[in-house]
Amino acid sequence: MLTTEALRAHLVGARLAGTVATSREESLRRYRLFAARDPRVLLGIDPEGAWGQRELIELMADRCGVSADCGRVSGQDVIDPERTLEALDAFAERLAEAARRGAPVLLGTGHPHRLLGFYGALADALSAAGCAVLTPAQGRRIDITTRFGLRTYNLDYVRGVALVRTPGAERPGCEPGAHTHSPLPVRTVLAACAEAGGPLPELVIGDHGWVCGAGQLGFEAIGPADTDDPAPFVGEAEGSVSVVVPLDDGVRSDYYLPLTRYVLNRACLSQ
Repeated sequence: MLTTEALRAHLVGARLAGTVATSREESLRRYRLFAARDPRVLLGIDPEGAWGQRELIELMADRCGVSADCGRVSGQDVIDPERTLEALDAFAERLAEAARRGAPVLLGTGHPHRLLGFYGALADALSAAGCAVLTPAQGRRIDITTRFGLRTYNLDYVRGVALVRTPGAERPGCEPGAHTHSPLPVRTVLAACAEAGGPLPELVIGDHGWVCGAGQLGFEAIGPADTDDPAPFVGEAEGSVSVVVPLDDGVRSDYYLPLTRYVLNRACLSQ
């Protein structure tokens, strides 16, 4: 079993926490966009509070451990590994509760290149525990506005994890999928669940628009987020998102494997 001390060392060594690759400049830019209610960084959250840039810096300092100094405008962000560990424990508790209930679950990612293996292992463990891993709207077309204009994607599932692909990029199952922050995929999936008469997920596990979009619609939602994505943390602070794990979401995919082992052990779901 991976100990807390070993995981802490891994978090810092792999730069999942500690000094991370995300720059202060990029985080501040996205805080400004969030404060201006730019939908590209809201990720499906409809904030109740005012959330100006100063309030966002204070929130991210509290939830992630980034510098609370508004005068610090350059350098690399820092994530407190203790906050990551605490959030991973809370994340594991939600997994364990879903497994005890045999709850239907939905998993989705906007970071398939990095996080597909992490979510896939969770899907396997939850399925083995008796949870229905939902996969509705397979192949559904979704039009998403990007910085390059309107782009069409197809919804797909790999190992029970939802993602979107560019049509015709490669045959399904080969390329890992497209990076997206949009909440439209999770809205499409949840609408398909409702149209089919259920079941609806009792827990949504994901990132970006998956966790924020589901949480905004009233579904219990948990997942990881980086320091330049304030939306999930605002959702957590306002109660629409249940658990957000602060970590760098752009490191090598194999660096997330110890986190998988840790949360599955804590949730008593190790296979």
